[in-house]
This record gives sequence, structure tokens and C-alpha cells, in this order.
Amino acid sequence: MFENLSEKFDKAFKLLKGQGRITEINVAETLKEVRKALLDADVNYKIAKEFTDKVKAKALGSDVLTSVSPGQLLVKITHDELTELMGGHKEGINLSGTPSVILIAGLQGSGKTTFSGKLANLLKNKEKKQVLLVAGDVYRPAAINQLKVLGEQIGVEVYADENNKNPVDIAQKAIAHAKASGKQIVIVDTAGRLAVDEEMMQEISKVKAAVQPQETLFVVDAMTGQDAVNTAKAFNDRIDYSGVVLTKLDGDTRGGAALTIRSVVEKPIKFVGTGEKMEALDVFYPERMADRILGMGDIVSLVERAQQNFDEEQARKLQKKIAKNQFNFNDFYDQIQQIKKMGNLKDLVGMIPGMGKAMKDTEIDDDAFKGIEAIIMSMTPQEREDPAIINGSRRKRIADGSGTNIQEVNKLMKQFEETRKVMRMMSNPAKMAGMMRGMPGMKR
Repeated sequence: MFENLSEKFDKAFKLLKGQGRITEINVAETLKEVRKALLDADVNYKIAKEFTDKVKAKALGSDVLTSVSPGQLLVKITHDELTELMGGHKEGINLSGTPSVILIAGLQGSGKTTFSGKLANLLKNKEKKQVLLVAGDVYRPAAINQLKVLGEQIGVEVYADENNKNPVDIAQKAIAHAKASGKQIVIVDTAGRLAVDEEMMQEISKVKAAVQPQETLFVVDAMTGQDAVNTAKAFNDRIDYSGVVLTKLDGDTRGGAALTIRSVVEKPIKFVGTGEKMEALDVFYPERMADRILGMGDIVSLVERAQQNFDEEQARKLQKKIAKNQFNFNDFYDQIQQIKKMGNLKDLVGMIPGMGKAMKDTEIDDDAFKGIEAIIMSMTPQEREDPAIINGSRRKRIADGSGTNIQEVNKLMKQFEETRKVMRMMSNPAKMAGMMRGMPGMKR
């Protein structure tokens, strides 16, 4: 996400490295590169120019403190302006109403149905709400089936009526069903088209007028760049939605839509999709996104994702096992599953300050754990429970069973033992303190 833009911003700010103070000449040269970076990211020229003009005016009007370099000051000003460009602050979702109705709109292929499932999953698990998904796409049978599959996957009821071709009637009956069954939130997935057309606009307008939703969310594919912004404006002019959802932000996106959609339609970005998994949905924070664009990482979002997939009772049990040196391959496997739930690996690495830049030329495969999982699952239950019994002949059998080789099995065994040692040491503060005192430069 935003890799090219981050790299070009970094190069632009290097032009100020070593400069003693900000001048009109050196700031103009830097911001010329910043503007080029924005244009390459598919940001509208007018918006890119207005952005750099604002940064320039603030930079030239600022006093540079002796403890802050001109480059650092310009990064700070650019960060603040990027945050403002994307909305300034997080906009929450309106969940008033009994039930709360959320209408989902967008073009076909934008990811509406998948987003509907992700949002239901988030509201069910994070907000502890009873959710009803509504299959309101009467034209595409696959959309109804897809929503049913997603609903089953996340444990959320789906209201569908394949014989009814009236989306307004389906939505109204679904809301009546939600009231009768005690559902607190109704998410209505509507039909999309391959392009903006009058028939689609009239239909979605009628559905909105009939159900009076608390939220109307427009879903747009971030990979379509400036076209996404134009489509967002066309929809907003007709249905006056309350917020934007950017999907596929983990793909090969240049970022123009995320940067400019707010200023064009004057509606907040509320969510961003960062992968295919049901957990890969984030609330949009403009300041955190600005951090990531400027290569500062996003440690807060990383911690929040970890907490969402964190089972306190399981963690307490694991801590006891570590303290007793009973951490085994079953626990190791469970930890891998927890990491996988947090999202794709490349996205997670990008959230660690400095790591996105350090790993920019490294391919991070989302299937990186497959080999490890295959090795662990090729062990017998006894071997997973008691790794000490895994001798040479057992390692050979495990390698054959997992489609790997003996070297890979040995490597995993070594990594496992090192992980177990570190975890045990960290669970014992006295040992940790003793080790620290023994380090060079540390005093008692």
C-alpha cells in the first residue's frame, strides 16, 4: 500500500538534508518533487497543486528550531496537511435506530458483497451486535449465494428471497424480520452495475427512501485511481451517501483515491479493506494513514489488530505453560493462526515503523507459513505435545509426510527451541534482569 508514493516522498525530503534553514528556493525544489509524487499516485493536478501550495506557505512561515532540521519540519507540515486532506480525524459509524440500517452501494466488482460480510463480522465481534445481512441484489444470483456463504462463515443470518425481484420490498421485509427476531443492525447489500447508469441510480434511490438508513456507504475499488473519485462524485450527487469505503487497498494501488476522495465529495472515508479475509477491514484514521504514507508505520493499528484476535483466557494458559517450559508445537501452531487472522503479512510489516522501507524490495508471501504448518501437521499428536521425542528417524518421516526435506525440519526444530527459550526467559523477570546486568555497559 502506497509503496511508490512513500518512496518518492522520501526522495523529495532528502533534497533538504544538510540544509541549515528553509528558503523559498530549497522548499520549492522539494515540493516540486512532492507534487510529482502526488500526480504519479493519480491525484488530481488541482488538488496536488493546492496541497503543495499550503505546505509551502506553512513552511516559509515557520521558524526552524535548532533541535529540528528543515527536512524534519517539512515532513511534519506535510504529515499534517496529508491528514487534513484525508479528513482530519476518524469518522465513526452511526448505529442509532432500532434496528440500525446500513445501505451498501457501489459499482459491480467494487467489493460490496465482501465488504457487507466484513462489516457484519466486525460489528458482531467488536460491537457485540446482532446483525442481519440482506441480499438485495436481485439481478445476480451469484451475489445472493456469495452473501449466504459469507454469512455462514461468520455466523450471521442472511435474509434472501430469490423469487422476489423487487429490491425495495425485499429490504422492507428484511427490516420487519429483523425487528421480529431482535436484530440490532441490518446491512442491505444492493445491486451494482458495470457503469453508472440511470436505472441503477433510480433503484438505489428508491431503496434508500423506503428504508431510511442511518448510514449509506459507497464502496469503491481503490485500484481504479482517479476513476474511483469520479464514480464517487456521480453516486454522491444522486444518493447523498454518508461515507466511503475503499476496498483492495492492499493491492497495487497508487493511492490517489484515498488521498483525494474526501476533498472531492466532502464525505468521510469510514473503512478500508486490506485483504480477502473477513477480518481484513480497518476503520479509517487519516492521521495513521499519513504516518504510513510517510514511512512512519502504524503501530497503533497493529496493536489494535492483535487485540482483536487476542484471547485473554488462552493467553493466561499459554503464559503458565511457558513458565513451566511446556510450550509445544500445538501452541506454536495456534500462534501462527492468530498472526494469520491479523491480515496479510506485507500489510502487517508495513505497520512497523521503518520496516516498510527496509523491506520494500523483499517479496513477502502470504503463504509463508504453509511449509511450517505442513511440517507441524505431519507430526503425531504425541510429537506435537512433546517435541523432545522427535529424533532423527521421526524427523525423516515428518519431512516425507510434509513434502519438505530434513534440513527444513531441522531448521524449524531449531527455531522452535530458540523461541521457547526466549519466551521462558521473558516470563521470568528475575532471569531477564540477571541477563541484562551481565551485558556490557550495564551496572548493578
